[in-house]
Amino acid sequence: MRDARLRIEAAGPLTSIQDAGRPGWRRFGVPPSGPVDRRAFAAAVSAAGGHGTAVEFSLGGLTLVAEGEPLAAAITGAASADVNGVEIGGWCVVTLQPGARCRIRAAGDNWGYLAVAGRIDVPEWLGSRSTHLIAGLGGGRIEAGTTLVVREPRSDLASVAIPQPPDPGPITVARAIPGPQQRFFSADAQVSLTTATFAASSRFDRMGMVLDGPLLPPLRIDMPSEPAVRGALQIDGDGRMSLLTADHQTTGGYPRIAVVIDPDIDRVAQLPAGATIRLEMIDEAEAIAQTRAAHRQTTQWLSRVKAGCRPRPPLMMANLVDGVVVTRPRGPKYPPQR
Repeated sequence: MRDARLRIEAAGPLTSIQDAGRPGWRRFGVPPSGPVDRRAFAAAVSAAGGHGTAVEFSLGGLTLVAEGEPLAAAITGAASADVNGVEIGGWCVVTLQPGARCRIRAAGDNWGYLAVAGRIDVPEWLGSRSTHLIAGLGGGRIEAGTTLVVREPRSDLASVAIPQPPDPGPITVARAIPGPQQRFFSADAQVSLTTATFAASSRFDRMGMVLDGPLLPPLRIDMPSEPAVRGALQIDGDGRMSLLTADHQTTGGYPRIAVVIDPDIDRVAQLPAGATIRLEMIDEAEAIAQTRAAHRQTTQWLSRVKAGCRPRPPLMMANLVDGVVVTRPRGPKYPPQR
């Protein structure tokens, strides 16, 4: 079978290859990486046949030209696309014929995904194709001039709309648990954490997002480094708060005042600049229960997405005519023949 190719004409600075991530290496100082929005990534991969790798992009979008064999592709997340100037929107599966130019724009939020029905031929690092963007290790950063080779391409997938995820709207209240280093903050700062309103900042990358709002200065910052986790709300020496995401450091000296629970992390990371968010503290038992409930809901949704990934029926089997309409002529009525 011949290969398909995607020739990249333009790409924003945060465009990279990602798979589900590389767990198990944090004790060696290597973050898991993987997609920033794990639900949108999983939907794209499932809708494209489950090969497990996708292109992640952000502001600046992505423009590519299909070459070689025809190729089906799924587009999800904060994305709206056109093919040869014809708008197709987002959250859909489309087949790219050779020579087709697909322009994908970031739409509304921050992170979008393109998964193809085939195996993107990129290098692995520590058993994963996920790109650690700053180091450039893994599948790699995508830039203008890059050509992605797709092995075993499929073009027979039906063009379908991909079901939206549960709770698709912008998140307004993020649930979190206190700590693990809340002891380094005054009582007033801890009260402000849950009573103040914060706003998503334009200062974000794959490591995290700055949340603008009242300053929460720590009482001290000379504590020993402690492990950092995805979703941690880290406060720098000036009191600015950041949400840690996919490429976060594995340890850090700045204290973490709280940790956003897993179902809400990526939704906060998708908030466009200026969108507001409040924080609600819950206890560990409730966090576990709500995370498990969200996981069940997401699993059911992804099952529906996967069920929509089906071969396109052959033309002879397609229902090209849906009923027949008979109309009367509008000309003069002729008398019946005798």
